[in-house]
Amino acid sequence: MDSPLALYRRYRPETFAEVIGQDHVTEPLRAALAGNRVNHAYLFSGPRGCGKTTSARILARSLNCDKAPVADPCGECDSCLDLGRGGPGSIDVIEIDAASHGGVDDARDLREKAFFAPVRSRFKVYIIDEAHMVSTQGFNALLKLVEEPPPHLRFIFATTEPEKVIPTIRSRTHHYPFRLIPPRLLTSYLSELCEKEQVTIEPAALPLVVRAGGGSARDSLSVLDQLMGGAGPEGITYSLASGLLGYTPDTLLDEVVDAFAAGDGSAVFGVVDKVIETGQDPRRFTEDLLRRLRDLVIVSAVPDAPATGLIDIAEDAAERLVAQAARFGPADLSRAADLVATGLTEMRGATAPRLLLELICARVLLPGADHSTDGVMARLDRLERRMTISGGDPSPAPTVEKEPPAARPAPHVVEPTVIEPVRRQDPDPEPVAAAAVPTTAGRSTLTLVDVRRLWPDIVEATKQRRRLTWIYLTQQAQVIGVDDTTLTLGFANAGARDSFDSGGSAEIVRQAAIDVVGHDWRIETIVDPGAEPEAVAPPPPRSPADLAPASPSAADQLGSPSVTEPGTSAPRDAGQEVPPNDTDGGARPDDSDAENTGVDGAQLLQEALEAQVIEEIPHQ
Repeated sequence: MDSPLALYRRYRPETFAEVIGQDHVTEPLRAALAGNRVNHAYLFSGPRGCGKTTSARILARSLNCDKAPVADPCGECDSCLDLGRGGPGSIDVIEIDAASHGGVDDARDLREKAFFAPVRSRFKVYIIDEAHMVSTQGFNALLKLVEEPPPHLRFIFATTEPEKVIPTIRSRTHHYPFRLIPPRLLTSYLSELCEKEQVTIEPAALPLVVRAGGGSARDSLSVLDQLMGGAGPEGITYSLASGLLGYTPDTLLDEVVDAFAAGDGSAVFGVVDKVIETGQDPRRFTEDLLRRLRDLVIVSAVPDAPATGLIDIAEDAAERLVAQAARFGPADLSRAADLVATGLTEMRGATAPRLLLELICARVLLPGADHSTDGVMARLDRLERRMTISGGDPSPAPTVEKEPPAARPAPHVVEPTVIEPVRRQDPDPEPVAAAAVPTTAGRSTLTLVDVRRLWPDIVEATKQRRRLTWIYLTQQAQVIGVDDTTLTLGFANAGARDSFDSGGSAEIVRQAAIDVVGHDWRIETIVDPGAEPEAVAPPPPRSPADLAPASPSAADQLGSPSVTEPGTSAPRDAGQEVPPNDTDGGARPDDSDAENTGVDGAQLLQEALEAQVIEEIPHQ
């Protein structure tokens, strides 16, 4: 049993009405054929696979149709049948591949045979494909014939590079430029072919086929033919298309985009590792990531872009892109896209594409290290987004002053943003003032993803209050769940959880969340053996002597928390200020070891850092 013809041959158009995406060419040609105003020479130019040679054959069929002059061939006469799909061809329509017959001798041979009258048809038609491959001498040999052909002769030149056709030939032809086929039109066409072939195709797979075809009908049909050949009973699935065509799966792109939005470096570099471990090309991944960022930039500017067809994506992915775009600011997205585009250019020909990909990701993750205008705008976007997430308003809300202007504290300036200091309200404020002051005990609209995105800032805020709490959060805890009233933290072991609860760290986290997010949660802790700390910076290395608390006996004698003065054995109160000239590494007021936690140094090291003390050297 003979195998079927290739898909692009089985569905090659036979009339101008069947040619898709080239109405600017086919309609004028049909008008010229219907009005019997056909020129003696044509030049069809455009990208490969867009219908130049096919249109030349349709033009030849229309010229030699028994019902000519006619806009479209009838498909019933001998000439139409000979030149139709699967026909034997016509002796009076000669196709020449100029890539192998473009020399001066070939041109002279053509010129000698051209003067013979057609055998069966009305016209003798020469279709010269890849016309830019004809040498200058060959064009010069054809120049007189093309300029003044015999009445029965017609020329059709087809080329992808019309500028290489010498001007003297171009000036004697009617030039029709073909274009790439629009993605939406090509998607609809491929879907119709799948229905005709009775092959099921997932909507998410069609954009991949169109993208692989690059706007060429022939290339797109070749890709679709390959997928049809490899499809199983379930048809052409997204996983089959992405795997065979080498595109990055959407799940991987969703993962890295969400990690960028949350500032989660661990997740970002985890995706890079997956790309390498699964054998994918880092350059292709970077290109796919850039395309995703481009879609997000458009969605950020035009929220209904997926619905209006402004971006070519499957319907089930539209909501996902809108949600992702909402997690970025316009400047943040634009900066990320610029960095990825620049990095993609640098990756071409690079010997270490993984290294360059990791550097690209590092630049995207660190807008704070970028002092250019784009970096500053990206940081401003993040601040505004944080205020929006927490239910605030980037613009200052009007409040009723209960104190004279002179008593008002000066505002603190953080980066480009002005934060007004908190002022004590009267016990019974006026209704206007009560409505204007935000509350932290109301209903929260934050999701778990939002809290995890803001978690590094909350952890950093705890560092300013108690360093021991900060160590627990960076080494042992992660956010497990969140609702209107409760924030749940998971700890890797019971010892760390018990020490966290008994030391009052939950209150420290609650206050930090109020300052950063603006919502008052009750902090609950659970033991989660699979818990891993969130993506926050590790604490600086510290010696056992620094981490060891004050002697319990001294605390018992004084009846209050105490620490040891640097260089002495005499205890001092935890609240006592350190002398200004104390620069030998003594405890600071915000240090965790400046408080009596009831945990000795060895236990603290074991729980917080999972370390074991081998030998302790007394501090000199």
